[in-house]
Amino acid sequence: MSILDCIKERMGVDDLRRYVRRTRPDVVGLQCYTFDQFNVRKMLDSVKEVRPQVITVLGGPHPTAVPDETFEFLGAGLDYAFRGEAEVGFPIFLDLLEKSSRNGDMAGVPGLVHRKDGDLIKNEKAQAEDLDGLGFPAWDLIRPQDYPEAQHGAFFKNFPIAPVMATRGCPFLCTFCTSAGTAIRRRSVSHVMEEIRLLHDRFGIREFHMVDDNFTLDREYAKEFARALIGSNLRMSWATPNGVRLDRLDEELLRLMKESGLYIVSLGIESGSDRVLKTMRKSLTVEKIRKNVEMVRNAGIEIGGFFVLGYPGETREDREATLRLALELDILRANFFTYLPLPGTASYRELQESGQIDRTDWERFYFMNAAWVPEGVDRKELKRFQRKAFLLFYLRPRIVWRNLWSIQSLRHFVFLARRFYHWIVMR
Repeated sequence: MSILDCIKERMGVDDLRRYVRRTRPDVVGLQCYTFDQFNVRKMLDSVKEVRPQVITVLGGPHPTAVPDETFEFLGAGLDYAFRGEAEVGFPIFLDLLEKSSRNGDMAGVPGLVHRKDGDLIKNEKAQAEDLDGLGFPAWDLIRPQDYPEAQHGAFFKNFPIAPVMATRGCPFLCTFCTSAGTAIRRRSVSHVMEEIRLLHDRFGIREFHMVDDNFTLDREYAKEFARALIGSNLRMSWATPNGVRLDRLDEELLRLMKESGLYIVSLGIESGSDRVLKTMRKSLTVEKIRKNVEMVRNAGIEIGGFFVLGYPGETREDREATLRLALELDILRANFFTYLPLPGTASYRELQESGQIDRTDWERFYFMNAAWVPEGVDRKELKRFQRKAFLLFYLRPRIVWRNLWSIQSLRHFVFLARRFYHWIVMR
């Protein structure tokens, strides 16, 4: 078995063909987000071209949300897919393949989607309840020490870096999020700490990124983790690049996380308009955002803010309010993403029902590309505003100097310059 990260290895479709021809796998599995679907189709077709008998399997948010559309779009290159968390069903599936090839009864494989007699069969989804029982990722196959510095965003404090997930799920109902309304489950703190120590001792990892959907939902759990990390004496830095909710923070938790090595939190601020925040079902107000951002900064923790431009129903005045808020808050970094109607989200369903989803440019489907725009603005105008927001935020002398102090090496500087040029100038 092998794990291949084509982005990390800088492999294109031709490289993948050569890899498959050389390794001759029986099963090839891929992860698919909505913005990956065109590349995934190329990859599946190339794998089948080189090795027609290979069994292809897909997982991830896109086939989970829209399995019928996924099979239709990917065509004959795709044999099977999984909806939801595949850790429960995938081992059963592989066992069946080993025993009976494709002739086994797949009805008992949780989450499996497959074709049968011209129909698409979608088995009931399952989710892992005992997260400790799943064990650790196969870090020896992933080789986290070989990854580039900027795995999330563009900045870091120490290197090498590895992602860690302590909890899954988020019960909140943000309309643009694919994790909304999912059950929260937790690993034991001791199990998480065992993995972090393994990463530190065996792979030389010196910073980890907590990539949970909502790590601080259970504040007592987060405090227990921070105390355990402090007591471990590992002295690792860490961050929360996926974001935490502002309304699930308190002064004691922030103090403990800071003491344990947390140096920056990403926060889903999203909008400077109370009306838009309400439409998003964020359960936040601009006043609450201001208050809690101040609380985080008083704890000595830096902040990266996430903002959404072009949300359905947003006006020019709402966008200007978002930019003003970003400039007024004491935050070190800001990402101004354009809204994406992600399949499976509440906002996607609302756009479907209103007939507006057809305005989506699926070939431009990425957070920076304004693939969907609200009424009253066109794509070029929204992109101009996004560029203006980035420039106004990052070209302030105070922000320039604070971020320059975060650059770790000449290689890091070159990476940042290229990313800035690509995101701001070229787009």
